[in-house]
Amino acid sequence: MPSTTTDTAAGSSPAPMGRRERKKAATRQAIADAALRLFLERGYDEVGIREIADAADVSTTTLFKHFPVKEALVFDEDAEHETRLLAAVRERPKGQSIPAALREHALTTRLASADSDARFTAFTNLVAGTPALRDYGQNMWLRHTAALAQVIAEESGLAAGDPACTALAHFALEAPRAAHAHDNPRQAVTRAFDLLEHGWSALARREGPTRP
Repeated sequence: MPSTTTDTAAGSSPAPMGRRERKKAATRQAIADAALRLFLERGYDEVGIREIADAADVSTTTLFKHFPVKEALVFDEDAEHETRLLAAVRERPKGQSIPAALREHALTTRLASADSDARFTAFTNLVAGTPALRDYGQNMWLRHTAALAQVIAEESGLAAGDPACTALAHFALEAPRAAHAHDNPRQAVTRAFDLLEHGWSALARREGPTRP
């Protein structure tokens, strides 16, 4: 997936890779780039695995070592996305609520806008227009529910495992998919998060003084 930011998590820096790891990473990136280029040119369903392998100059066996299913070729930065998702909550501006921070993250990373670069817009259109990719991508996002719920609990002063944190995490990750069917997805996402904001604020008032 094309990245919308090059920032790393605060206070972190990637460990240097050895030659073998660099070669594997380069091969993986070449496969992902070839796949996305072909998908954007001709459509996801019109491109076969062998064509992608040939375009990346690798065998199909090598391709499947890096990407076990075809859908995974489009979503190749899952760990990085989780890092940015959690950072959106941990590093939000003072006074910004958790639902508001998650809304901004959803709008900037999962939906194209008028000022999005052409590559990201093309990618989001590809996913939105391909049922198999929509479902696979959403399932990948929902895998972050537990990690996000833990950070929400830490930031709000609630107990680990609090069902309210899990619910907020789940619905925050689910909202962008529900918005794709609307004429104005960005407006739909904003309205969905308005609902989450009101519910979370009411909970915070009942639970007492915690960071919102």
